[in-house]
Amino acid sequence: MYIVCSDLEGVFVPEIWINVAKHTGIDELKLTTRDISDYNVLMKRRLEILRQNKLTIHDIQHVISYIKPLPGAKEFIYWLRKKTQLIVVSDTFTEFADPLMEKLGNPTLFCHHLTIDHLGIIQDYNLRQPDGKMRVAEALQNLNYKVIGIGDSYNDINMLRKADIGILYRPPENVIRDHGDIPTASSYEEIKNIISDTLL
Repeated sequence: MYIVCSDLEGVFVPEIWINVAKHTGIDELKLTTRDISDYNVLMKRRLEILRQNKLTIHDIQHVISYIKPLPGAKEFIYWLRKKTQLIVVSDTFTEFADPLMEKLGNPTLFCHHLTIDHLGIIQDYNLRQPDGKMRVAEALQNLNYKVIGIGDSYNDINMLRKADIGILYRPPENVIRDHGDIPTASSYEEIKNIISDTLL
């Protein structure tokens, strides 16, 4: 029995931090796990930028309220869930993702959470567990599932390599260069074809 573990940002919705960067004009917030492979370094820098610019969770949630799923994402998820089970595994936070998941039809989400003070200032981030995406794939395999992993960034690589089938979805050139042995797909139709062939 197969189960799909998929990243969220870059696969089903646009990158949240890039949208925050565009809205605030803070270019450094455009950096994502497509650019910096060390998630801890990336998040500590993001939180410092938020503090320097006095941005709160409410400012970020305001930007997120305008984010729409990528074209075809909701239909692809509907197709997926008719074929097999889907778990969205993301390095985002419940405080960011909840409204986006509603727009996607509320698939199951495993992600992290934030520590926020009474003024709405983000004090820290809390990982559900280190290398959480890979751990989800590993745990499902221990339950005798076969895992199809879908992701687009450096922080997805361990999950994709652990999965029985890993797929990079529209990754940037630097990720392809560093991990060119992982199959890539440039459209939901290509992923559908891979999954349909697998489930036969």
